[in-house]
Amino acid sequence: MVVQDSTDAGDARVGVRLEPFLHQVGGHLSVMKYDEHTVCKPLIFQEQRFYESLPLAMKRFTPQYKGTITVHLQRDSRGHLSLVATPLKENRGPFKVSTESAAVAIWQTLQQTTGGTGGAHRLAQWQLAHSLEESPATSLLRSDFHLNAPVSSLVEDAKGNQAERRSFNPWGLQCHQAHLTRLCTEYPENQRHRFLLLENVVSQYKHPCILDLKMGTRQHGDDASEEKKARHMRKCAQSTSACLGVRICGMQVYQVDKKHFLCKDKYYGRKLSIEGFRQALHQFLHDGTRFRTELLEPIQRRLQALLSVIRSQSSYRFYSSSLLIIYDGQELPERTPGGLHPQEEAPQTAHGSSSGGLTKVDIRMIDFAHTTYKGSWNEHTTYDGPDPGYIFGLENLIQILQDIQKGE
Repeated sequence: MVVQDSTDAGDARVGVRLEPFLHQVGGHLSVMKYDEHTVCKPLIFQEQRFYESLPLAMKRFTPQYKGTITVHLQRDSRGHLSLVATPLKENRGPFKVSTESAAVAIWQTLQQTTGGTGGAHRLAQWQLAHSLEESPATSLLRSDFHLNAPVSSLVEDAKGNQAERRSFNPWGLQCHQAHLTRLCTEYPENQRHRFLLLENVVSQYKHPCILDLKMGTRQHGDDASEEKKARHMRKCAQSTSACLGVRICGMQVYQVDKKHFLCKDKYYGRKLSIEGFRQALHQFLHDGTRFRTELLEPIQRRLQALLSVIRSQSSYRFYSSSLLIIYDGQELPERTPGGLHPQEEAPQTAHGSSSGGLTKVDIRMIDFAHTTYKGSWNEHTTYDGPDPGYIFGLENLIQILQDIQKGE
């Protein structure tokens, strides 16, 4: 929605009211919907530099970088609160973000967010919920879940049965409300924040099924404190990150029989054994009525293509980055006369997703705030060769998918 921004005296300009991105399945930072084909997230300088210096071979496996915007809180005459984006009018070159910037502070705080129970926090949540500008997305924040409730309790009961049947993933809404609460309570309303603009990689999907995988055997960046380093190493050691080089960070898969998404969060992913991880991959490719065997080949082809690219990227270490596997959960039409689904005949687009037919498959790398490479900003260590942890995770992921295919 376009709104008139007149928060600064004599400075009236058109802004874009941001909405929660309802298909965020993992991560800590709130991803916002800018328009139908664009999302935005708080700017981390190291991530911006990565996108701006991205090797050509990797562009097909990452969201398109669309620049930056400024974002601020805005309250209307009725007291309704919203986040409004003002596009930058010119390219101002590299933007240096100090360690005290709002975006970095949000990033650090949301990594620690567990849903506080203090009175001041609850009051801020109540005030926020009663001041949010209504929209199809923000109305969900008021009526459908509470920030402190674990995501798992919203989508499953204690026996694993689906209890929440609305067709949206609550994880992104949790991140969004935590983000707004922090902005409301710790920054002036007229504070300007810088956000990255990125391609909405699921805009072409009717029912986007998304698997968010945390890749590699190491998750902490070179600049991590000793406490943070120990915490991330412990999480890796206690999950499939250590033995497989990959763990599930979030998932949504459309169930055609119930017409809603089955959702899993990062806490579910951390508890999985190797066999549990394999079963979760199988579940991701099951639509509630049948296993989508036709997706296995194109997913493996794209993973093999990504593996070749990663092997060619010397000095890059993609610490704490994620890999998205995406396909459309809508019901398939009848097979063609040749016996193939439309997806199996689809040519490949520039970004590596299937086009043609109604089912699309895509593989995208995201979240590069801790990625390091030769010449990167705040470079602590220069590494030789490709990222061994990421390669280890990709090889195991491909092998497990091959094993699933043999079993089918």
